[in-house]
Amino acid sequence: MVANSCLLITRPEPQASQLASKLSSAGYRAICQPLFTYESKDKISHLQSLLSSNNQPILIFVSKAAVDFAEQTLPINQWSASHCIAVGTATRDALNSYGVQQVITPEYHDSEGILALPELSHIDGQSIIIVRGNGGRELIAQQLSERGATVTYFESYQRKWLTLPKDTASNWLEQQVKAIWITSNAILESVVQLTEDNDNYWQNTCLWFVASERIATNAKQLGLKHVVCTHGASDTVFINALNKLELINDR
Repeated sequence: MVANSCLLITRPEPQASQLASKLSSAGYRAICQPLFTYESKDKISHLQSLLSSNNQPILIFVSKAAVDFAEQTLPINQWSASHCIAVGTATRDALNSYGVQQVITPEYHDSEGILALPELSHIDGQSIIIVRGNGGRELIAQQLSERGATVTYFESYQRKWLTLPKDTASNWLEQQVKAIWITSNAILESVVQLTEDNDNYWQNTCLWFVASERIATNAKQLGLKHVVCTHGASDTVFINALNKLELINDR
């Protein structure tokens, strides 16, 4: 990358600014453009009902935000569970910070990685609570139900999508954005939609870092030519991927 070029962070706040600060310390210039904000969703009464009606459930947390908003609803170290599973290291670290130390994390930080865990191979009759935001993939619940588990959701937060100006992508070009960090298919599709009215720079030249193979497949189907899969959504994983590719030569 040439001098004065930069990276675009699409995560919501405060994660976006936290990552931008780490990137700055590592010698990279970044700008933040969150596409949505978070707000709480399901209430404590619903959570208490789930916990009381499911004896020693397996808890699956699918994002750091899910952990943070669940903790605001009811301290997680008060939840009774047989196992606690986090989709990735950032989610695990959030659970650890709230006093939950015994956390299982899959090798690959996505739904498929969770489903491959040995703790979920023999679960006939087992209660499972998936803690997530509103909507999202149904693969985990579908597969675990087919294995005989009783699966319910606690949606601790919901996304509120932002309406961005039509010239947003043009502004990114002016700031010499050369790479974009994408952590979900919903974010990917929103960013691609924002860039539709520009020339083919975003498809043919820009470098797209994505957090999973599933997002990478979708990105390529959308016509993006330069896609790098980091196999994880943590800040450390992203920065390591940048360093590995030596994106910026003049720091």
